Amino acid sequence: MKKPKILVVGDSCIDVYVYGKCPRMCPDAPVPVMIPQETITYSGMAGNVVRNIEALDIKADILTNTEQIYKTRYVDFKTNHMFVRIDTGEEHIARVKDLEKINFKAFDAVVISDYCKGFLEEDDITYIAKNSYLTFLDTKKIINNVFVNNVNFIKINEGEFVKCRGHISQKTLDKIIITIGGQGCIYKGEIFPVQKVDVKDNTGAGDTFLAGLAVKFCQTGDIKKSIEYANKCATYVVQKRGTTIINPNEI
Repeated sequence: MKKPKILVVGDSCIDVYVYGKCPRMCPDAPVPVMIPQETITYSGMAGNVVRNIEALDIKADILTNTEQIYKTRYVDFKTNHMFVRIDTGEEHIARVKDLEKINFKAFDAVVISDYCKGFLEEDDITYIAKNSYLTFLDTKKIINNVFVNNVNFIKINEGEFVKCRGHISQKTLDKIIITIGGQGCIYKGEIFPVQKVDVKDNTGAGDTFLAGLAVKFCQTGDIKKSIEYANKCATYVVQKRGTTIINPNEI
């Protein structure tokens, strides 16, 4: 079977994890003293979607910002408790340019991972979806009927859905997959449950879900099977430390 070609479009960042030990409390403030021991970096946001698609043995191209966003997390290694996350760089992200030069129909699917950092505007999403065969969208924007009109499937979480549900049509609603954390997700009123597991880190679970969904749908054309698979992918990574990618042999 021919492997699909997938293009990921959206904001990306560098996820930085500074792991350390916390042997004592600070004498001049009610906070622990952290001694850094290890720093690990990953490609995050849209970059994490790409990492997960490629972990499923599918090649993915990416169209993303050139300016670097850093999300630096300081984490106690023993407990995996995150003390603080420091974000830098996102105020300098430029909007995507020259979309008309890209042949979106050269790809079996386009995955839009829009973290609302400035790389994509609503008009950009409209253009991409109108010129693609198949479009998956994950966005932090409040959804309306206009800019998602040609999008095939939309993945949002429960909080994001609450913000838009009062002003979207049934046509738009029928495209939406609502992730609901440890309960799984909802599509067209049907709940797709997930296995109960001990959650270690939710970071990047939505990216993983999106990657699994797009890959499996390209392979099967069956959205319900794709949702079930995406659930398994997300359930796998939340049991791991940091911004983990899928291991298909363990799904």
